[in-house]
Amino acid sequence: MGNKIAVLPGDGIGPEVVDEALKVLHKVEDKFGFKLEIEKGLIGGAAIEKTGHPLPEETRKLALASDAILLGSIGGPKWDNLAPELSPEIGGLLALRKLLNLYINLRPAVVYEELKDSSPLSAKVLSGKVDLLTVRELAHGIYFGQPKSLTDEEAFDTMIYKREEVEQIAHVAFQAARKRKGKVTSVDKANVLSSSKLWRKVVIDVHQQYKDVELEHMYVDNAAMQLMLNPLQFDVILTTNLFGDILSDESAAICGSLGMLPSASLGAEINLFEPAGGSAPDIAGMGKANPIAQILSLAMMLETSFEQNDAAAAIRKSVDKIIADGYRTGDIAMSGEDVISTSEMGDVICKFI
Repeated sequence: MGNKIAVLPGDGIGPEVVDEALKVLHKVEDKFGFKLEIEKGLIGGAAIEKTGHPLPEETRKLALASDAILLGSIGGPKWDNLAPELSPEIGGLLALRKLLNLYINLRPAVVYEELKDSSPLSAKVLSGKVDLLTVRELAHGIYFGQPKSLTDEEAFDTMIYKREEVEQIAHVAFQAARKRKGKVTSVDKANVLSSSKLWRKVVIDVHQQYKDVELEHMYVDNAAMQLMLNPLQFDVILTTNLFGDILSDESAAICGSLGMLPSASLGAEINLFEPAGGSAPDIAGMGKANPIAQILSLAMMLETSFEQNDAAAAIRKSVDKIIADGYRTGDIAMSGEDVISTSEMGDVICKFI
């Protein structure tokens, strides 16, 4: 097992929350007696400003030479009008996912008891603990399907899936459910889309190997509604690239803030870890950003890519404690609660590790 991390801070609040994650990393390195090699690189708008490209060759080489990648948020209005292949999102993030063959995204969503008032959902809906995992296909579907075309008069995209692509992600979802509450909800649009008809058929076929796991199917429009009406019914949500992009953000909103939610994108050899939220350029550099999502993404990285399970557990335990003790950044603070800065949140998490 290697020990090299490519750290790509990105844009907006990315660099400041990444700094807090690295602060936490150094704390657990000292406490648990391991050391990871860190090398920083450019991606997104920051890379465009310095090199003219959102994923420069130097960053590509760094990513391929690393054992895991810790990524900050990227993009911002400044680069919205660039050609797609030069945009931070398509030319940067999606190109990086393709380079590393990242085929699946795992995004957990947990509503902390102490933060239920931050959720847009009522206490009646949140009568129990919301703890769900979205397993999103990441390398295919409509974001990558060919052909694509865009003119002033007509535009189209292609959503395409092959059996083996669906099988691969379905196995991951069923295996994850076995370690959780034992239920998979496969979300598609099989009443309309041919790609979803294949998706559903393949998921049913794979399920034959996981009879101990409950499987249900749900159309994506209903799933979006059910997440608002009764999120407690979900354990593992298995879905396509497009639908997963939307539903995982919706599940994040249930938790009250995107600043709380980590994610992992898994590949054949190199995995990437990033927060669920965006670059929030409106608060960049103000010390207002919540670094918890980035720090929990670090915990996922330590556990998944480096088998530093004790260090990951210590980080999560510290986050649980500081939430229970009332430490809040602005995005999760209720009226009248004291608010601490980005760096102060990193400090207090380190304190309780």
